[in-house]
Amino acid sequence: MMLSYPGIDPEISNWKGQEITDFQEELIKKGNGQISEKWFYTHMKGESESLPRIDVLNMLSQYAGYMNWQDFRYKKTGILPEVKKPSKPVNLLIKIPLLLIFAMFLLLIVIKIFFSQNYRFTFIDSDTGQPLLNSEIRAELLVENESPINYNSDETGNIVIWTKKNKIKMIVRAPYYISDTITRIIGKSKHAEQISLKPDYYALMITHFSLSDVNSWEKRREQLDRILNEDAIIYQFPEGSPGNAMAIYNKWEFIDKITIPSSGLRQIEILDCRYLNGKIVILRFRIKKEIE
Repeated sequence: MMLSYPGIDPEISNWKGQEITDFQEELIKKGNGQISEKWFYTHMKGESESLPRIDVLNMLSQYAGYMNWQDFRYKKTGILPEVKKPSKPVNLLIKIPLLLIFAMFLLLIVIKIFFSQNYRFTFIDSDTGQPLLNSEIRAELLVENESPINYNSDETGNIVIWTKKNKIKMIVRAPYYISDTITRIIGKSKHAEQISLKPDYYALMITHFSLSDVNSWEKRREQLDRILNEDAIIYQFPEGSPGNAMAIYNKWEFIDKITIPSSGLRQIEILDCRYLNGKIVILRFRIKKEIE
C-alpha cells in the first residue's frame, strides 16, 4: 500500500475512512478480490482471535507478493502448514455400526409400509344378497395380547381396516343382524371382500310389534315370552343429549311396556341383541323420532 500511497500510515490498525476505501480498491485491482469495511474492522482493527477464511488469506498473501497463504507462512516462519491427520481406525469402528443401524431402521420402515395394507369390507344380507347401506355397522378387530380395535362403517356400509397381518379375526355387529365372528385370510392382491350377515328375525319382530297395531295382545306377549330369556336385561338408550337417563327393564317390564299402547314405548329401533341358548339375553334399543 505504501508503494501506491506513500503518505499512508504504516500502522494498518490506524487506518480509517479513505484509507480503508483505498485498500479495498487496491485489492480489487491487484488481488482480484474484495473485503468489506466490517471485515476490516473485525480483523484489522479489532482483537478477533480467529483467522479469516482461507480464500481471504490467499488473496492478501498474493497481494503482498506470495503465491498463497501457505507460501507466506513458510517464508515468514519456516513452518510448513499442518497436514490433516487421517481418522483413527476407532472412528470407523464407531461409524460403521451406526450406519448399519440407520440402514436397518430405514429397511424396517420400508418393510412395514410395504407389507401393511388397507382392506375394504362390505356387508350383504345373506337372504337377499343386497348390500347393507348402514353407517352403524361395527367391527372389533381381535389382536393377540391386546385390546380389540374398533372400526365403524361409513355411510355406504364399508369398513376399512389397516393391517400387516395375513389373517384377521373380527366381531361384526349391525342393527337387525346377528353378530358374527369373522376370520379371513387376506392377500396382497385382494384388498376388498364381501361378508354376508344373517338377519336377526327376533329384533325385526320386536320392532314390528312396536310399530304395528295388533289386537291380539295375548298372542304378542306369548311370542315375546318365547324369544326373551328369563334373565334378559333390556336397555333403552336416550335420544338427544347424552346426559339423559338410560332406562333399564327386565323381561316382563319390557313386555308390559311394549304391549300397552299408552306406555310410550312405540316405534323402537333395535341397536343390538345378544343371545344365550337361542334367546335374547341382552337387548339395546332407542325410540325413533319418526317412522321412516
